[in-house]
Amino acid sequence: MDDTPGVDRPAWARRIRAERLAHGWSQNDAVRALQAHADKPLPESGSLLRNWKRWEAGDAEPDDFYKALVAKMFGTVTAAFFPRASSRDAEAELIRGTGMDTLEIVSRLRASDVSAATLDALRITADRLACEYPFMASDQLLVEGRAWLRRITSLLQGRLTLAQHQEVLALAGWVALLIGCVEYDLGQRQQAEATRRAALSLGEESGNVDVMGWAYEMRAWFALTQGDYRGTIAAAELGTAIASGKGVSVQLAAQRAKAWARIGDRRQVEVALDQGRTLLESLPYPDDLNNHFVVDPAKFDFYAMDGYRLVGEDRLAQIYAEEVIRSSTDPSGFEAKPMRTAEARLTLGVLAARAGDLDQAISFGRRALAADRRSLPSLLMVSQELTELLRRRYGTAPEAVRFLDEIRALSGA
Repeated sequence: MDDTPGVDRPAWARRIRAERLAHGWSQNDAVRALQAHADKPLPESGSLLRNWKRWEAGDAEPDDFYKALVAKMFGTVTAAFFPRASSRDAEAELIRGTGMDTLEIVSRLRASDVSAATLDALRITADRLACEYPFMASDQLLVEGRAWLRRITSLLQGRLTLAQHQEVLALAGWVALLIGCVEYDLGQRQQAEATRRAALSLGEESGNVDVMGWAYEMRAWFALTQGDYRGTIAAAELGTAIASGKGVSVQLAAQRAKAWARIGDRRQVEVALDQGRTLLESLPYPDDLNNHFVVDPAKFDFYAMDGYRLVGEDRLAQIYAEEVIRSSTDPSGFEAKPMRTAEARLTLGVLAARAGDLDQAISFGRRALAADRRSLPSLLMVSQELTELLRRRYGTAPEAVRFLDEIRALSGA
């Protein structure tokens, strides 16, 4: 990129370059300084460098988060680095340029730059991204989700009615939730937690209890896969208090059941599952079963499968696992819910190992781990039960040793 200052660049872009040169920094140095001044993890350096080049060129303006961070890095305040015209100056400029009187100006300021068609398109896009979660490659979905989140939040810089402002915040919250899920699937724990918190904040700002509830569901999921079972229960209870009666509360009950199962309290497992079942029965049948943030009735079998496997109810666990695979696979063999079927196969692997069938246990395990679309933390959590069984009962068998090596390689990826 041409690094010479352009006279047509915005003042803030020229200042970013001038400040960097005054510090004797390369653009890479500036990116490292930006990361050092941030109080939360930032995207990887290559992505930040591309953004920095666009900022210096004046091709893109930093959002409010990065404006404050750039100003902090250079030892100044945001309003000094990125000045905004006062409302009085803006009104005076508008009057000079258009000849409109104050009443007409106020009327226009109350209007929106965003059409109903634009909001409809954004709703459709947010829903489409959530429906792509089980199928699209994680890296691709992450790139697309982040790109759409930037587009949606950019609307907040324009004129919106109050209702539109709330809806745009909520749509941003939904997309942020999806991004956080994908980041966690990829093992990006810190980034996923930061994104989850951002989604929770967007839910709070918009007053959308569904977004808030799913943000707590993600917290419960994170805690569960990290072995913090009491933390799972606490997060699920907080989410339920906020989103009581909503579909997400079914999922929150399931997370409590999974945590209680791992603690070893069968009674609490049954209580949580019954609460989830009762609520699910009372809800209308969902319009779109593919949306990741829709709790479909078939998913209850998935919840029950996990709980019964952990408390040693092998026959019930087998029935539910087989039903999960059946309901998630169409007649042609296409798996509409590949992550569910992967965990169901791991369940069948655990049951086979308990029954003394090593070959069948490894066969189910390998097929589960071969899935193209998978949530690595969840898969490793469930596969750990299988690996512990294999070590304990078949630790010296060559086939078991090879499979355990495959699991170790996956967990270290």
